[in-house]
Amino acid sequence: MQANALKLIVGLGNPGPQYRFNRHNAGAWFLSRLAADYHGELRAETKFHGEAGRITLAGHDIRLLFPTTFMNRSGQSVAALCQYFDIEPQQMLVAYDEIDFDVGTTRFKLGGGHGGHNGVRDIISALGGAKDFYRLRIGVGHPGNKAQVANYVLSDPGKQDMETILGDIDLAIRCLPHAVKGDWQNAMHELHTRP
Repeated sequence: MQANALKLIVGLGNPGPQYRFNRHNAGAWFLSRLAADYHGELRAETKFHGEAGRITLAGHDIRLLFPTTFMNRSGQSVAALCQYFDIEPQQMLVAYDEIDFDVGTTRFKLGGGHGGHNGVRDIISALGGAKDFYRLRIGVGHPGNKAQVANYVLSDPGKQDMETILGDIDLAIRCLPHAVKGDWQNAMHELHTRP
């Protein structure tokens, strides 16, 4: 198996019904749609500080994780599962909301910094500074003013934006079979060069 074939997909967000449709939960939307599409079930797992599940995708056994620690403590959950199952950072995809992208832009990426995202920041920290994991950055747009970012990501998008984001999520899920096999070039090409 290639080192960069996926073993774990993480969807970031905040737990609780009041956050469910917030922009900050775009990663969690991705994870729950992926689980539904592949008949996986997310169950509370106290040892992983989150909800975990498994699916078979393109013939590969993939673990799913939604940290229920709140966004800025996501690393606690991710590190616990990675240690338990001996998963390397480059075998993991983390899906999250990206304010630097407009709604309608969603991208795969390998490595890099946290870009100000508290969930990603905490995962890097919990993995001892390791940054070489894959990311799915789901564009949710920017409020235009840095001071408004916190309120913006913790609010719900409008109906049209929501439909666009969910469409992006479905497209990303369709590209996952390439990614799971470690063929990131095709996964990226398919997601980034849509018609």
